[in-house]
Amino acid sequence: MKLRKQMVAGNWKMNGSVELVNQIANAISAVELDKVDVVVFPPYPLLNNALQNELVVGAQSVSEHEAGAYTGEIDAQLLAELGCKYTLVGHSERRSIYGESDEVVASKFQRAQCQGLIPVLCVGESEQEREQNLTESVVSRQIDAVINKLGVVSLVKSVIAYEPVWAIGTGKTATPEQAQQVHKFIRDKIASLDDAVSQSLILLYGGSVNEKNSELLFAQPDIDGGLVGGASLNPDSFVNICKSAQGNV
Repeated sequence: MKLRKQMVAGNWKMNGSVELVNQIANAISAVELDKVDVVVFPPYPLLNNALQNELVVGAQSVSEHEAGAYTGEIDAQLLAELGCKYTLVGHSERRSIYGESDEVVASKFQRAQCQGLIPVLCVGESEQEREQNLTESVVSRQIDAVINKLGVVSLVKSVIAYEPVWAIGTGKTATPEQAQQVHKFIRDKIASLDDAVSQSLILLYGGSVNEKNSELLFAQPDIDGGLVGGASLNPDSFVNICKSAQGNV
């Protein structure tokens, strides 16, 4: 039994509809929310619909800048005013497709926290980096960008999601043992700086999480839930994943 409350977060990416918001909201009523925090990250146009359905909502990204002449960007203050609680920062697709550097991700993390949002810091290695035994150095570098800018105490009001890039949307999943190994590395790394922060920090696994593998993944001692992609678009699958998390409390 874990002391940290479990979390399941659904990243819809550029998918979804008003009808899906309604379906997810209805399905989540079967989850014991006192045991599991359930968060959805729909596309921006659906944020208000999700909030009206009393879902806990996060944005898929956020600007590192304050409001101004940044066409197409979204300010953290506006997201907070709307009612968002979380935002993803540094998702692998933002890093690889849109070229967000570790420094930009750290600035987004800072801007989100300054406006009261909880950043979900996404970290993880590519398949090539894993084959070169660089997993720990890559993950460490990505976390250090935030720690060096804001201090380890900044992680108190955050979540870290380990998402091996080679397992996102590929159907490949790290084994529970592989995922646990990296999560333990992350927790131990932070414990070397501040044990209290380390023990309270929520660590999620993301990478083709589904209702068949979630129970074993979430049972690992340092995995506190999942960042779910494609399976979060299916209400039944998403709820079953949430239920597998609540069984670890």
